[in-house]
Amino acid sequence: MNDSARIVIIGGGVIGLSTAYHLAEAGVGDVVLLERHQLTSGTSWHAAGIVGPLRASLNLTRLAQYATELFPRLEELTGQASGYRRTGGLWLARHPERMDELKRIAHMGDVCGLTVEIIGPAAVTERVSGVGADGIVGALWVDEDGQASPVDICAAYAKRVRSAGIRILEGAACTGFIARNGRIAGVNLASGITIDCEIVVNCAGAWARGIGALANVPVPLQAVEHMYVVTEPIAGLQDPFPILRDLDEGIYIKGDSGKLVLGGFEPNAKLFDVRGPAGDRPFLELPEDWEQFEPFMSAGLKLLPAMSETGIRHFMNGPESFTPDTRPLMGESPYLRGFFVAAGFNSTGMMSSAGAGKAMAEWIVDGEPGLDLWALDIARFDRSAAARSFVGARMEEAVADLFHMHWPYKQATAGRDVRRSAFHRTFAEAGAVFGAPTGWERPLWFGGAETRGYCVGAQKWWSAARNEAERMAQGVGVFELSPFTKIDVRGRDAAALMERLCAADVDRSEGCAVYTQMLNTRGGIEADVTVTRDGEDAFRIISGAATRQKDLAWISRRAEDLGLAVSVFDATSAEAVLGVMGPGSCTLLQNLTDADLSDAAFPFSTSRRIDIGTANVRATRISFVGELGFELYAPVEHAESVLAAIASAGGAHGLVFCGHYALDGCRLEKGYCHWGHDIGPKDTPLEAGLSFAVSWKKGDFLGREALLKQKAEGVQRRLMHFAVDGANPLLLHDEPIYRNGKLAGLTTSGGLGVRTGLSLCLGYVALDPGETKTQLLACDYEITVAGVRYKLRPLDKPPYDPTGSRMRASAEENS
Repeated sequence: MNDSARIVIIGGGVIGLSTAYHLAEAGVGDVVLLERHQLTSGTSWHAAGIVGPLRASLNLTRLAQYATELFPRLEELTGQASGYRRTGGLWLARHPERMDELKRIAHMGDVCGLTVEIIGPAAVTERVSGVGADGIVGALWVDEDGQASPVDICAAYAKRVRSAGIRILEGAACTGFIARNGRIAGVNLASGITIDCEIVVNCAGAWARGIGALANVPVPLQAVEHMYVVTEPIAGLQDPFPILRDLDEGIYIKGDSGKLVLGGFEPNAKLFDVRGPAGDRPFLELPEDWEQFEPFMSAGLKLLPAMSETGIRHFMNGPESFTPDTRPLMGESPYLRGFFVAAGFNSTGMMSSAGAGKAMAEWIVDGEPGLDLWALDIARFDRSAAARSFVGARMEEAVADLFHMHWPYKQATAGRDVRRSAFHRTFAEAGAVFGAPTGWERPLWFGGAETRGYCVGAQKWWSAARNEAERMAQGVGVFELSPFTKIDVRGRDAAALMERLCAADVDRSEGCAVYTQMLNTRGGIEADVTVTRDGEDAFRIISGAATRQKDLAWISRRAEDLGLAVSVFDATSAEAVLGVMGPGSCTLLQNLTDADLSDAAFPFSTSRRIDIGTANVRATRISFVGELGFELYAPVEHAESVLAAIASAGGAHGLVFCGHYALDGCRLEKGYCHWGHDIGPKDTPLEAGLSFAVSWKKGDFLGREALLKQKAEGVQRRLMHFAVDGANPLLLHDEPIYRNGKLAGLTTSGGLGVRTGLSLCLGYVALDPGETKTQLLACDYEITVAGVRYKLRPLDKPPYDPTGSRMRASAEENS
């Protein structure tokens, strides 16, 4: 027996209902929502109900902030109360480093129009009666913090959904999926019914990984036991009672109809198998575990001593799902077209539901969300991230990470060594300090114990990274670049596909490497790539490590949509990559190969195969650090021998191993953009200063019409390059930029220029109509970092090698 709907939503909790609600608001009615038991019976019913709009980045704050707009209006819109009330809230700090973090977050509140204030310990006791302020050094007050009733929020969503004609089927369990030609085509139910559909949205919460597995779609999250307690009524309790977050103790406290709710985020959280018999029960409660909860209880009594005078009415222990990086999973899976995911909200599902449901509806209806949500996109993870062993290991610290200190450049410690390159052993023996910023183990820097340890000011590894970069600039530096995404496009229509996808003209002669972008229909940058012609019907695409699954899906799906005869293959794991950079790089490599590497024979942007020792490697003369250099792509089985040959010969050329942080500091000095920070789907090449990578005279390419329109009308903002004058504050991202005293934009990335010693950043600045770059450069700029204003100097040219002569010069000129 078959049924049909255009869209099937799986999960009748707050996220699934909000997605259905916002589809209804968008005028989409051909939707079925499935709930295997009763609405809210999974995890939504026991949510703590905190509404906190402030986050550490602009788009995540905007996403969360929408709840403070929608929740108060739900009763007006649906006739169903939401239980929403604004209480205000405090983020407490017990260490100066935490205050630095709170000051940075406070800037985001200012930018987004929230009422925020940094206060001292005395003001904390004024805002919340009975708080024990011992050990508190300060706090961040957020006026818009509040709370709502999860069950009432769900009821409001459901009422609107039903009134719009969307069907809600309770007692309807999903048992499998039908896929055809890489697309979702149907959902099988336990009742024997199949619902034919075009789109599935997996909103199954703690059960979402299992639902994904039924479709062979990885959903990297893990359910754990998550606990809070509710006190007996407390006479004279402040009303409203502000939300308290004691971040350094890992706890939160909120009011609840004259009672208090105390919860926390557990280190070494207890895993819960939702696939077992216990996990199938509706309104599931797990046994009390006072041993696990005791540290939170002690911290709560320390913060609010009056709690010791009242009893505990209820100990709530229920399943909650967390992701490896404690950010939600949203968007269309790169593994199956039409299969969307909205899950893994790390105990903030009710609060996130408003923004998440709106974004998912936009993603489905418009093809993309209204905000740049790459940080939440499920495409950031590959299959290995959903492995039970990996997500289980990450729960040792992932749950606690929500409140733990978010140190700049912090690296995970649990769930490491998942992916190593063939060079790992050699770099480890050379003293590499490894991180895994994109899942790959890679050297961050090379240094001793004195370079390690987290801090909020000048980083301990700065000296090591500067030494690496300075030695590279004088001789040769070797970088680990194996995580680069490597995609091969081959077939009769390969050239046609690449010309359609790329803004630059890539239909060049064999061995020509072209830097370009792939755009969406609005001209936004979907991928930042280097494309090499590898044969008449063959191209190699190189992009960043973080976008491997996204870029592969983007290219493959555009080829499918265009009906072109090509094969698209991910070659990332087949080849290891070294960056050999610096004025001595050409001379060093020339001693190891019979190929002619002279400037005449091997100019900049050339890529061809050469021999290094016994290995045949692809060498591409290009550089992300602004020095003469080559990227070497070696088959994995030859990788160690290639590195050994280079290292052995490198002593005579001043060879030094360099880490990822040195590379990033060098690219900041050159003003090179990083996809996901400086550029993304909402940014165009014209806004980002990348029009040099656009071929206006070639035939049609995706996004061309949008770019031509923007070119004619003029851009409304521009990516600018800045240096801090006379100081070296720690620049990261999302710091406010002020132009002539008024807020003009935010930084997109920042850090230390490791050869110039400058604190550098990139950031978009709003333009007045018709304003020129010369006028922009003539303005006065400032930046605010952790509550302190600094003078910013706009840069017309990169501060390091502004003409680019070092990168393009021949070996003879660099010697």
